[in-house]
Amino acid sequence: MTRVAILGATGYTALELIKILLRHPEVEITAVTSRSDGNPHIASVHPQLGRRLDLRLEDLTPTGVASRADCVFSCLPHGVTATVMPDLLATGVRVVDFSADYRLNDPETFAHWYGEKHHDPARLGKVVYGLPEFFREQIRAAQLVANPGCYPTSCILPLAPLVKAGLIETSDIICDSKSGVSGAGRTPKLTTHFPECNEGLSAYNIGRHRHTPEIEQIIDRATGKQVSVIFTPHLVPMDRGILTTAYAIPTGALTEQQVFEAWRDCYADEPFVRLVEHLPGTKDAMNTNYCDMTARIVRGRLLTISVLDNLIKGASGVAVQNFNLMFGFPETMALG
Repeated sequence: MTRVAILGATGYTALELIKILLRHPEVEITAVTSRSDGNPHIASVHPQLGRRLDLRLEDLTPTGVASRADCVFSCLPHGVTATVMPDLLATGVRVVDFSADYRLNDPETFAHWYGEKHHDPARLGKVVYGLPEFFREQIRAAQLVANPGCYPTSCILPLAPLVKAGLIETSDIICDSKSGVSGAGRTPKLTTHFPECNEGLSAYNIGRHRHTPEIEQIIDRATGKQVSVIFTPHLVPMDRGILTTAYAIPTGALTEQQVFEAWRDCYADEPFVRLVEHLPGTKDAMNTNYCDMTARIVRGRLLTISVLDNLIKGASGVAVQNFNLMFGFPETMALG
């Protein structure tokens, strides 16, 4: 059995991760941590885990975590992860990090978009990005994997193959995304307070959302081509799910069939990408590790539509995909 510890185990993504790992035949969850919740039983924080996981939340040092685990899933907030990662990695333990601390290429970009100095800048640009569809072999050998953001996954998967094939212009891409409220995390905020968001739809962080550089830099890593993206996120009054409509200008005459051919060339053997003819909705991918995608040509412009569950393919499911690759298990184990 592979021993697993979860840092910051009180959030929504940690709950989804625990539920997946509990059905993983090769995993034993040995520690769950929290910095601010005392020492309660995990079931008092996540009642769904009652009689399923008999552990208490602890505030452990990196050394203490590593002494109990072969792999650590870090669900700590942005900015906090990098303060513990050097000591954690020094123990030799392998880590899948849910935060954005190691997704970007350089400390200047991180500081600009996250408004704070990076605490482990020398590691930026050297950490494997955990999107198996493009970086599978690097993930297998990695000690630290930067788990992707949920919005970026919904943008990168449809766009990267088309950029790589030269089918769309790289300087005029628009990603219009809608997400359920769980994407904002479990910490209470005014904008996610029920009376504020229910029965409403709103855009936020236009032109300054932190996932913008992640989308651009990872498409560059995956294709070798720089892109410029306008990313606009919206909050939808539903628990979970993301729907992204991407708009791009074809480089020449382009048909929907050619788009699907480019996607099939890239994703023919991918277990968690589904190409569909119909217009997919978020419920199609809910509670699964799938990303469903389709394409339409409208008045000479390409529209792609992708849907995924932000808590699974956008977070905990792909984290287990990465874990399976790192430890030599079948990639789909516990995710089917």
